[in-house]
Amino acid sequence: MSIVIREVTDKATLKKFVSFNIKLYKESPYHVPTLIEDELMTLRKDRNPAFEFCESIYYLAYKDNKIVGRIAGIINHRANETWNQQYARFGFLDFIDNEEVSKALFQAVEKWAVGKGMNGIQGPLGFTDLDHEGLLVWGFDRMGTMATSYSFPYYKEHLARLGYEKDQDWQEFLIKIPEEVPEKHRRISEIVLKKYGLKIKKFKRTKEIWPYAKKIFLLWNEAYRPLYGYSELSPKQIEYYIKMYIPMLRLELITLVVREDDDAVVGLAITLPSLSKALKKAKGRLIPVGWFYLLKTLYGKGNVVDLYIMGVLPEYQNKGINALLFYDLIPIFNKLGFSCAESNPELEMNRKMQSQWDDFDTEHIKTRRAFIKKL
Repeated sequence: MSIVIREVTDKATLKKFVSFNIKLYKESPYHVPTLIEDELMTLRKDRNPAFEFCESIYYLAYKDNKIVGRIAGIINHRANETWNQQYARFGFLDFIDNEEVSKALFQAVEKWAVGKGMNGIQGPLGFTDLDHEGLLVWGFDRMGTMATSYSFPYYKEHLARLGYEKDQDWQEFLIKIPEEVPEKHRRISEIVLKKYGLKIKKFKRTKEIWPYAKKIFLLWNEAYRPLYGYSELSPKQIEYYIKMYIPMLRLELITLVVREDDDAVVGLAITLPSLSKALKKAKGRLIPVGWFYLLKTLYGKGNVVDLYIMGVLPEYQNKGINALLFYDLIPIFNKLGFSCAESNPELEMNRKMQSQWDDFDTEHIKTRRAFIKKL
């Protein structure tokens, strides 16, 4: 039977769209499932404030009446204006190892993009940089993280045959946590604090961080604005992410660098115990026991800490703020039993970010790629 492509048009089918990823990878030891409810919120037009300036379409591929693939088409009009382009995005991509399936999925989303006046398509990308980005192209024998997607090695081969080429790569690193703060970091930190009138801000109670929540995302906008495909977060998006993420943070693993005179946030590090194994046990669901695995990991001791969000205001970059962040965090990591940290994906061209690992024992463990095709 030939491949049938159907647009997702109701909530029940959207749930099947989200659940297919978990079913496809159920035997993989490296795949980390997303939480179904979180992904549904991202994809629903009535829940995600990105739809103020985005539009999307979702397709499922069927063979013998069984779902065998999925793909989302997204147009971020704000990103297109920022980067002076007319591109669609593809994302939320999964399919069995069958060229008819991948071809049918991409033909559908490419036809939709052309119909919307687009002259190119790139991805995997989401609505914003806080969605999963990039297709895994190297490091298939490593477990994923909460912030990334896993994919089988055959994905990149299918995309190449369909005419997709490399646009950008991200790299991920495993960093060994030293037993003590390196002398270089200690020395730089002491100088930076005095020279620029800065202080380290920590929190003991959740209510203490709320006044800084908006400042965190405003810094995110400024720090990430020049980076590939970035779309500035709107006020509604900032409120959306504040409500989503702030309650789940572990306060001692958050470090802010603020100015003493006006309390403005100039640098930040938001880190979390690796939730990968807990998410695998949860299998995409908080109920009945997924919440238990996540909370146990979030507030327990672990081996790996994820460097979830790190950023420095552009005017403070290359001035030692990153050293200051690790000056504070390394003793905390050691106290909690973390022996290594895993970075979020970092653009291979972003030497400013990658240079912060120069003084650590670091291993490049994964590479992700954004592909592009002219239409």
